Amino acid sequence: MDLVRTDFYLDGRWAPADGGQPLEVHNPTTEEVVGAVPAGTADDVDRAVAAARAAFDGWAATDPADRAAHLDRLHAELTARAYDIARTVVLELGTPLKVATRVQTGLPLTVLRGYVDLAARPPAPQAVGNSLVVREPVGVVGAITPWNYPLHQIVAKLAPALAAGCTVVLKPSELTPLTAYLLFDAIHSAGLPPGVVNLVTGTGPVVGEAIAGHPDVDLVSFTGSTATGRRIAHLAADRIARVALELGGKSANVILDDADLATAVKVGVGNAFLNSGQTCTAWTRMLVQRARYDEALDLAAKAAEGYHLGDPLDPGTRLGPLVSAQQRERVRKHITRGLADGGRLIAGGPDAPVPQQGWFVAPTVIADVDPDSALAQEEVFGPVLAVIPVDDDDHAVAVANNSRYGLAGAVWSGDEERALRVARRLRTGAVDINGAPFNPMAPFGGYKQSGLGRELGHHGLEEFCEVKAIQR
Repeated sequence: MDLVRTDFYLDGRWAPADGGQPLEVHNPTTEEVVGAVPAGTADDVDRAVAAARAAFDGWAATDPADRAAHLDRLHAELTARAYDIARTVVLELGTPLKVATRVQTGLPLTVLRGYVDLAARPPAPQAVGNSLVVREPVGVVGAITPWNYPLHQIVAKLAPALAAGCTVVLKPSELTPLTAYLLFDAIHSAGLPPGVVNLVTGTGPVVGEAIAGHPDVDLVSFTGSTATGRRIAHLAADRIARVALELGGKSANVILDDADLATAVKVGVGNAFLNSGQTCTAWTRMLVQRARYDEALDLAAKAAEGYHLGDPLDPGTRLGPLVSAQQRERVRKHITRGLADGGRLIAGGPDAPVPQQGWFVAPTVIADVDPDSALAQEEVFGPVLAVIPVDDDDHAVAVANNSRYGLAGAVWSGDEERALRVARRLRTGAVDINGAPFNPMAPFGGYKQSGLGRELGHHGLEEFCEVKAIQR
C-alpha cells in the first residue's frame, strides 16, 4: 500500500497536487508518522466541483440499472480490498483489527450492497390528484466526513448520492485520509464515469469551508461535531443550499428494574467503549433504577476491567488508542472534571496505568454523576461511561431527555411492552430495546442538536433527492 499520496482524484483520474506542505498521518499506537496526503486549497475544490457539475447531467440521466451495476462493481472492488482497508484503519485510527474487520470494513460493505439494490429500483412516481410527484437528484453533493469511521461515513453518503443520480466531491478527515485513498483506488478500478466522484484532501477551515460555501454545491452532507455542523449550516444558509448534518450525541442506556441486568450492563459497557468510545451513538450515560444501582456498578467495574489496552494488531487487545494526542488530553480533562464535579470513580481514571507509547486512555466508569454536570451533558468521545441513578420510569425518561442531543439510546426491561413505552418517549432518532442489533437499512440521524436529515436505507436515498410536482 502506498501511504504517501501526492494527488487528488479529479474528473476520473489521479491529478497531482500543486504542492504545499503535506498533511502527515500518524499511527496513534506508535505515535509515528506513517503517511501523508496533500493539503488542498479552494482552487482544488473549484476544480473538483467543476468536474462534478460537468458530469451531473449524464450521471443523472443514466438508467437506474446501470447506476446499480456501477455500485455493484465498486462493491466487488472494495470486497477485494477488505483486508487492506481493515489494516489501514488499524494503522491510522488504532481500532483493534477484529473491530476494524467486522465494523469498520464489514458494515460499509453491507450498506453499499443495500444501495446496489435500492439504486436499481428508485422511488416510483406518485399520482396526487392531477399531479405526478417525482423525485430527482439534488445535484452536486459536497461530502465532508469524520475520522472515527473513515470508510463507513463516506459510504453512507457516497452510495445513496450515487444511487440517486448525484455527483460528489469528498473531503475526508485529515486525521484518517488513507482509507479514502483505498476507496478511490476501488472507484477508479470500478470504472465510474469521469467526474462522478472526486476527492480533495485537506483541512476543514480550508477545504471543508470551500465546499460548504461553494455556489455550485447543491447539498452539503456533513458528519462531525455539532460546532462544526453549525458553521457549515451557516455557510450553506448564506446561499440557501441544503444541508444534511449528522452531529454529536450523548445517548442514554436506560436499564429498568426488571431488566436482565448482567446482559444490560455488559452490552452497555461494550457499546460505550466501542472504537475506544469514539462513536457518536455510544451509550455514554447508563441510567439505572435505584433498586439495582449498586449491583450495576459492580458489574460495570468488572466489565471495564476486561477491556485490555494494547497493540490493535494483537488479538487480545479490546481497546486501542485514541486518534490523537489532542483527543487524549481532551478526554482526560473530561474525566478530571467529572470527578471534581462529584462523580465517584469506579474503574479506570486519569491516573490508571496505560501503555507508555501511544495515545491511550484507560476504560473509565464514573458513578453518581449529576445529570446536569458537564460529564452528563458534553460529548466526551473516549472510553468514559457516566452512571446515573434514577427513581422510576418517568424519572429515567426525564434524565435521558435532559440533553441538547438526541441521536441514539437504549432501553432494557423484561417486559418488552414496558420497554417500548419508554422508548417511544425518548427524544432520539434511534432506540435499541434489549440489545436489538443495528439495522443498516433503517433511518439513521438525530433529534435536536444531533443533526438534520437521515442516512441509510431509502430514507438516506431520499435525502439526496428533490421533489417535483408535474400537473397534468
